[in-house]
Formats: sequence, structure tokens, C-alpha cells
Amino acid sequence: QVQFVESGGGLVQPGGSLRLSCAASRIPFSFTDMGWYRQSPGKQRELVARITNGGGRLYYVDSLKGRFTISRDNAKNTVYLQMNSLKPDDTAVYYCNKAPTPYGFWGQGTQVTVNA
Repeated sequence: QVQFVESGGGLVQPGGSLRLSCAASRIPFSFTDMGWYRQSPGKQRELVARITNGGGRLYYVDSLKGRFTISRDNAKNTVYLQMNSLKPDDTAVYYCNKAPTPYGFWGQGTQVTVNA
């Protein structure tokens, strides 16, 4: 069964930083474009960052450009999201999955709360 284990979330003040990690298993990770998704209260889950299988191309929603960086380590089957200059609007549960079309299975996600 496909498995994603997200970690690294927490409570941070505006302007702070966090680094999220996601370990994937039972997928052809090094051949798979991966993404970070987030779901805020009352909103649908959305894809916010994507990285191609070799890491050569990165895509972000406009609201994240210049603040977040997605990266991956294919040897560790892990994808990362470095989050800087965090804002209250970034508060959400963050998930990783195949992108842009995710698998039907999701991990538990990691909660990020940006609050003074």
C-alpha cells in the first residue's frame, strides 16, 4: 500500500520558518513528480508546490513564490518543503503526494500553524 509520512510541522510566529519532510514508500519515487498540498479549515486541499522526478523543474502557486522551496532526495524517497517568511494564511495541514494527479491515498499530514 502506498504510504506517505509527513513531519516537521508546528506552531510558529509570523515571519518564522519550518522545514517539512515527507517519506514515501511503495511508489516508484525516483520516476514520480511529487508535490506538497495543503488544506486550510473550510477549504479544499490544493497543490501548492511541485517538483519533477529528477528535481530539475519546480512549480509554485503565486502566493508561495520566493518564500517556499521544494526539494527532494531520491536516495531517501523523501521530499521537503522549506518554508520561510511564514504568514497566518499559510496555516493549514500539509500533505505530500504524486503531482499533479495524486494517488487516492493520503498520509496523515502535518499541521502548520502561524500565529503570533
